[in-house]
Amino acid sequence: MATELCDDEVTADVPEQDGEHTEGQTGPRPPRRRAARAAAVALSVAALGTLAFLSWQYKQHRDVTDASEAALASAQTYATTLTSIDTHSVDDNFAKVVDGATGEFKDMYAQSAAQLRQVLIDNKAMSKGVVVDSAVKSAAKNRVEVLLFIDQAITNAASPAPRLDRSRVAMTMERVDGRWLASRVELK
Repeated sequence: MATELCDDEVTADVPEQDGEHTEGQTGPRPPRRRAARAAAVALSVAALGTLAFLSWQYKQHRDVTDASEAALASAQTYATTLTSIDTHSVDDNFAKVVDGATGEFKDMYAQSAAQLRQVLIDNKAMSKGVVVDSAVKSAAKNRVEVLLFIDQAITNAASPAPRLDRSRVAMTMERVDGRWLASRVELK
């Protein structure tokens, strides 16, 4: 008796040739497909890593830019407050200056304000400061150095005609509890 083989049996016993992979077969994948898949995965991981790094760098840059803009605006407002005095509201002026300051500058100004107050009242001193130009010198997320050009019109009892003072001011602004406060003010 002759035994007949079915086509399925013959193909099941025949080894794979030339790296071909037939449907339904459960053997290992060809090396080229595995290498291509591994390369695609590696490329995807590298692309995601690069994207994450660039996103982080952009956020850091954006945070510093936002800090620069906010600190510059606060410095401009503060410089106007600092250089504007009205003898009719000296206490209010001083309170605003102290409120916008921090650190050693705040302590120094608060101590000298008591002595300066009476001199300003006695001499009927008035001044109006205007920021003419300003720029950020250096910036970090919580500390920004600003340069300001200020014109200040000053009058007093001895000189009722306004005298114009032009000042260059370097101001360091620090973020304290979400507010930008002056920690250093230096005339240049």
